[in-house]
Amino acid sequence: MAIEKTFAICKPDAVEKNHIGGIISLVEKNGLKVKALRMMHMTRPIAEGFYAVHKERPFFGELVDFMTRGPCVVMVLEGDNAIAKWRELMGATNPEKAAEGTVRKLYGASVGENASHGSDGPETAKFEIGWFFPGYDVG
Repeated sequence: MAIEKTFAICKPDAVEKNHIGGIISLVEKNGLKVKALRMMHMTRPIAEGFYAVHKERPFFGELVDFMTRGPCVVMVLEGDNAIAKWRELMGATNPEKAAEGTVRKLYGASVGENASHGSDGPETAKFEIGWFFPGYDVG
């Protein structure tokens, strides 16, 4: 198996509902290590740059509004096949369709407020880690 890093977010809805600890507990219980973590309140330019790939989509403005409404926790996770493992732990984007025991099933309320984000591939992970942890050695 390949040791890799991925990027994860406990989104504002999860932070508002005090689910940070529950999410991190799932991360650790499933063999991933938290290599970097910080709580932040995204500014509009940070959120717009991060989600620039979605700029032309109709939900872009709503997504940016949501991600800037309150603090979130951004993390770098590491482990065997970390990208796929974290995506599996998050569950389906729609919490109603997510598997039992996943972050989104446990803590998500809707497609828009689904508690978590995760990189979808190695290049995305590299970009996202660099976006939120520029100049840091995330081990």
